[in-house]
Amino acid sequence: VQLQASGGGLAQAGGSLRLSCAASGRTFSRKVMGWFRQAPGKEREFVAAISWSSGNTYYADSVKGRFSISKDNAKNTGYLQMNSLKPEDTAVYYCAIRGRDSYLYGGAHEYDYWGQGTQVTVSS
Repeated sequence: VQLQASGGGLAQAGGSLRLSCAASGRTFSRKVMGWFRQAPGKEREFVAAISWSSGNTYYADSVKGRFSISKDNAKNTGYLQMNSLKPEDTAVYYCAIRGRDSYLYGGAHEYDYWGQGTQVTVSS
């Protein structure tokens, strides 16, 4: 599976951005799409996940109510809509695929395929 993330950029606090992650290759093996982020000097942290079959979602507390994860099965693409952005949301955002099962609560080490990352910068 190959993942191509896009949509990052610069936004002001309170603004919005929408990230996309297009999957290609062995897409039948994808069970869960997750989004993670990594700020400078910090560990990679979980943001949100969605089950590719059921559409069930799970969010980190820090983004709940502000971010929304979704998918388009026909396009093999996942999305992360980010609203009410805060400066602390600044990070490189990565999309990832978990292929082993549909467990939504796994950490980064449980994901099998990763995109290249896209920078999100939120100014105050």
